[in-house]
Amino acid sequence: MSAAADRLFSMYQKMLLIRRFEEAAAKAYATGKIRGFCHLYIGEEPVAVGAIENLEPQDYVIATYREHGHALARGMTPREIMAELFGKATGCSKGLGGSMHLFSRALNFTGGHGIVGGHVAVAAGHAFAAKYRGTRAVTLCFIGEGGTNIGGFYEGLTYASLWNLPAVFIIENNLYAMGTPLYRSQPTYDLTRKADAFNMPSHRIDAFNVETVYDTVRKAVVRARSGQGPTLIEMITYRFRGHSMSDPAKYRPPGELEEMKEKDPLDTTRERLKTLGISDAALTDLDQKIDATVEDAVQFADASPELTYDEMKKYVFS
Repeated sequence: MSAAADRLFSMYQKMLLIRRFEEAAAKAYATGKIRGFCHLYIGEEPVAVGAIENLEPQDYVIATYREHGHALARGMTPREIMAELFGKATGCSKGLGGSMHLFSRALNFTGGHGIVGGHVAVAAGHAFAAKYRGTRAVTLCFIGEGGTNIGGFYEGLTYASLWNLPAVFIIENNLYAMGTPLYRSQPTYDLTRKADAFNMPSHRIDAFNVETVYDTVRKAVVRARSGQGPTLIEMITYRFRGHSMSDPAKYRPPGELEEMKEKDPLDTTRERLKTLGISDAALTDLDQKIDATVEDAVQFADASPELTYDEMKKYVFS
């Protein structure tokens, strides 16, 4: 295979892992194994995978509370994430953070944030620290389109531009801020126009294609790493499930979901791989390996212990 085909196969593998992981999480939620809030990433897989594929180990990733996919794309294990969703001691946050607060210090994955828009200022802080220390680290910040109306978004982008920080801000525009459609929450359909206020370059792309995502973010990451400052990228995507597991998503127009599923990024990427010479047998083998990995994560989470009271006190009280 060519280098491009190798990379696409690797990205497809990660997208498939995210899809199967999220489907397993939905099943676990329905049976009471997962409690509290749970926001699934089904349909949006190319955004996290294509973007994070460009990063190096020292780089930072920070995201919203819909971050299972980003955590997996960054390299966190299905076991530690599923255990966190189950509220178990073996989870990445020892079961104390849950679905919305996934963290990995080793991978510079800093959340998982439940305060809408608040993490954008934190992303600017990561980028400032990297520049101050003289490292090559780039910060990749993901935010939903609804979060671009929040003060923290404007504060973070103001300082990122003013101080020429090494950051890439990605708007995951899935057309709905919870249940509010874009036209009711935004004064413009083109959210890259907000970049003009910060004198920041921007791009607006169809994020159903993981190769397009990869190529667009690669240019922005190279730009940031070479000292040329931040970029804002709006990615048009779509979630196939409700805002959270408690959302039946009845606000969608009739037929919209079915129309979007016709260009399911996993299906289109799979067909693209076939044109590049990947056999059906190889794809079937991958399906089986991913299924086994996710099933192992569920069994691991289910069998893992919860924190004891004494252990819990250690992380709550000083």
